Amino acid sequence: MNDPQRPEPDGRPVDDLHPGDDAPDLDTPAPAADAGDRPTEPPETAARPAQQGPGTPRRRRDPLAAALIGVLTLLLGFAFAVQVRTTGTGEDYSTLREEDLVRILDDLDAREDRLRQQIADQRAALRELTNDDSQSEAAMQAAQERAEALDILNGTVAAEGPGLVMTIRDPEGRVRVADLLDAVQELRGAGAETMQIDGVRVGVSTAVTGEPGALRVDGVEVDSPYEIRVIGSAQDLETAMNIPGGVVDRVGRQGGSVGIEQSETVVVDALRQLDRPQYAQPDTDDGG
Repeated sequence: MNDPQRPEPDGRPVDDLHPGDDAPDLDTPAPAADAGDRPTEPPETAARPAQQGPGTPRRRRDPLAAALIGVLTLLLGFAFAVQVRTTGTGEDYSTLREEDLVRILDDLDAREDRLRQQIADQRAALRELTNDDSQSEAAMQAAQERAEALDILNGTVAAEGPGLVMTIRDPEGRVRVADLLDAVQELRGAGAETMQIDGVRVGVSTAVTGEPGALRVDGVEVDSPYEIRVIGSAQDLETAMNIPGGVVDRVGRQGGSVGIEQSETVVVDALRQLDRPQYAQPDTDDGG
């Protein structure tokens, strides 16, 4: 008597096996390698199809487009970084009047709208550059625009546009470093694109130091009245300065005053040297 078909571990009888059944399934993806066995692939490699048919030409991404994508990603991060500010002012909002709370709310809504618009613009630019049908001319134009924007943000070129001129008067010499620094942060948070204080261009690494009556901006001594020239939405900038507990209130408590004049054309022509990184170096590892 013949033995019944003996099942194998995979559940199939021995008699059901056919030649070639033990060959690896070409449609089954290979097991993922241990993350520690190889370096993480860069985004370009990871985005390529895992397999290419024989005879199919290998598509190589344009290095210029890849570089532009990296620059746009950094700009997006930078846009967030320069907009972030300390929200705790030590003020008790429960004691504020209804119209004051409405002004604060309007200011926050305006900032949110600006951030959303910046994100939408950056994403649109990224989609255009990652599109395989993008022409090199469009990529070069986008690169030029980004380079000009970076020059303005870094303070290496003069700029002009609508904005305001703010004058902080300190007759008693009591305005502190924190008061001037808060003015810079509030202006950035309200959408200031570039500014200068008494002929000193304000950049990402700008520092305000010194004692009341002897303040310094990036090591340069500045005297009262302090003139701050700012390019941006004049109405948004002025609203940010006048919120309860804001710059105007804090300077007033120090015995000073703040004058604000909106203008259709504000010139910011003070220049600063481009900061050179001391420790950071470009990453030339291509993942190979």
